[in-house]
Amino acid sequence: MVESMRTRLQSRLIKRQQQSLLRQRRCVTTVDGPWVVVEGQRLLNCCSNDYLGLTQHPDLIAASVQTVRESGVGSGGSHLLTGHFVQHQQVEERLAAFVGAERALLFSSGYMANLAVISTLASRHDVVLADRLNHASLLDAVRLAGARSQRYRHVDVINLEAMLEITTSRSGRMIATDAVFSMDGDVAPLHELQQLADRYPALLYVDEAHGFGVLGQGRGALAAAGILPAGSVIMMGTLGKACGVGGAFVAADRDIIDGLIQFGRSYIYTTALPPAQAATVSAALIVLQKESWRRQKVLELAQEFRHRAVTAGLPLMPSATPIQPLLVGDSASVLAIWQRLWERGFLVAAIRPPTVAAGSARLRITLTAAMDLPQVQQLVSALVDGFGFMA
Repeated sequence: MVESMRTRLQSRLIKRQQQSLLRQRRCVTTVDGPWVVVEGQRLLNCCSNDYLGLTQHPDLIAASVQTVRESGVGSGGSHLLTGHFVQHQQVEERLAAFVGAERALLFSSGYMANLAVISTLASRHDVVLADRLNHASLLDAVRLAGARSQRYRHVDVINLEAMLEITTSRSGRMIATDAVFSMDGDVAPLHELQQLADRYPALLYVDEAHGFGVLGQGRGALAAAGILPAGSVIMMGTLGKACGVGGAFVAADRDIIDGLIQFGRSYIYTTALPPAQAATVSAALIVLQKESWRRQKVLELAQEFRHRAVTAGLPLMPSATPIQPLLVGDSASVLAIWQRLWERGFLVAAIRPPTVAAGSARLRITLTAAMDLPQVQQLVSALVDGFGFMA
């Protein structure tokens, strides 16, 4: 008998639960700086992507409230119908100027931006060479485009060049990479990737979800490497992490942006961001540049965390960014440590397969500018206790 869709789904859910891989949502009821109340318990939030602590900034709240009063709570349509407001246009121009691109284009999420860029530019005749640890949205975008996919070893430019050498020159080529890898926290070798893109040649598409706002004076890892989103380089940045709001943007030359407006299905066929959200991003860009101490603070806290974690013998993975993963290994153990930390008042992320490879389950710690040094010290002490509990 053919297994029904529902039965097949139920079997998959049971298997995931048996493997300690079942994901669960937990409701946040209150946010107070680095503190959150989750299911009635007050916890120090050590897994937020709000790297600069902007989600509760008074300037962002004021911009949002004012625009809601003026324009309502929603856009009411797609950008190509009635949904493109002056606030969208203004923030696109400000984003482009900030990162040094000819144009920028807003999207509802980084996932949708990645789908649009790769499916618009690549076809079944082309090859996309992607870092093996790229975000799932980049991998899905290649599938949607129907392009040939080749995945090179993580941050291995020698392996990538070997792949480029055997691709036919008649095929279009794109190198796609995260700038900062979301589960490892390390940074792609962007300078070397640009050199390879120029040599072969190929487009270089960089997902700056975790670099924008933090690195390169806030402009991202590309800027830190001295590279502009121009010519063969295309940049995607998200606005719900360091900017503290939501949405995403693509920055590139004018013809790339024009092409996305005409052919990017995940841009064309979706409702535009609320104008208040766009206005709040504009306010975030001002704060991001004016309050540079936020970037300095979060990076200093990350350094301090690393120093104390290494000294304590914790299994820290290499990262100089606010993302600080601790490798545990098996899923049951990472959940047990997570529970121990919860009981001590710390909210961390227990990352398990399929998000990471089998045998590499980890605690993903993130530092934010809303935290302070004593809290980092307390977090390390709690982690030592949690890992000791498992010993």
